[in-house]
Amino acid sequence: MNYKLINWLLFIALSFIWGSSFILIKVGLENLSPFQVASIRIISSGIVLLPVALASFRKIPGNKIFIVFMSGFLGSLVPAYLFCLAEVGIDSALAGTLNALTPIFVIIFGALLFKAKTTSNKIWGIMLAFAGSLLLFFSQPNFSENSNLLYILFIVVATALYGINVNMVHKYLSQVGSLNIAAVSLSLNAIPALIVLFFTGYFNLNYLEKGVLLSTGYSSLLGVFGTAIATVLFYVLLKRAGAVFASMVTYGIPVIAIGWGIVYGEHVGWKQLVSMLVILSGVWVANRKLNVPVETALAK
Repeated sequence: MNYKLINWLLFIALSFIWGSSFILIKVGLENLSPFQVASIRIISSGIVLLPVALASFRKIPGNKIFIVFMSGFLGSLVPAYLFCLAEVGIDSALAGTLNALTPIFVIIFGALLFKAKTTSNKIWGIMLAFAGSLLLFFSQPNFSENSNLLYILFIVVATALYGINVNMVHKYLSQVGSLNIAAVSLSLNAIPALIVLFFTGYFNLNYLEKGVLLSTGYSSLLGVFGTAIATVLFYVLLKRAGAVFASMVTYGIPVIAIGWGIVYGEHVGWKQLVSMLVILSGVWVANRKLNVPVETALAK
């Protein structure tokens, strides 16, 4: 199969999985606290990948284990809590749209901390896709009612952590298998997640209550697909296509969020459709290989 085609199939799959995750978070929050939903998400992903993790430990060099743990900490554990806290105050579609800040932080931290180079077309593509995300943000019905800065700040911090993690994995873990990274990082981070879950009082809840069962089930589903499977696919895409293109999967997420809105009868007008076309155009521009690498201005 064509190499680029596989990259795009991974891109689409991740966009769908992560674009759907924000709705699962919102449903989970109906009967559980943000810390409980996020903890169950990480724990379930760690349990699913635990058999792989046990076999993967010996395949990872000893001096890389801490980096693998930090990858899960920065790329999954902390953002899981931040996104759940954010969706207490803003809707899921807006959360998915704000997640598109990730590639911006990939460029920023890549230049400032990892001395990374990029191409001018990727910079222009990111700017175009980010402009589309802003258009999508402002085109949402009653967006001003969902603009609580504190909750938005949670997502900004989460996407900044994503930016650091993407660069860290790309630079320091390029020789470690994608499945090994995902399995070990999530299994290790399931331990602190379990500790947090214990102190939230979750184990004192009435598990026979329908609401608790449903929210637990959706949170677990979120962990299996939105974290475990998606993390493996993301690391595969990261190694195949590079840090910038892999991070731009976040620009496909708002498209899926709008799609779910259509399914659930939410209003989607021409402004939203134009915004999505702008986003996808930016992804296409960034993936073109027409220019020689240049240092970004931030690296100077």
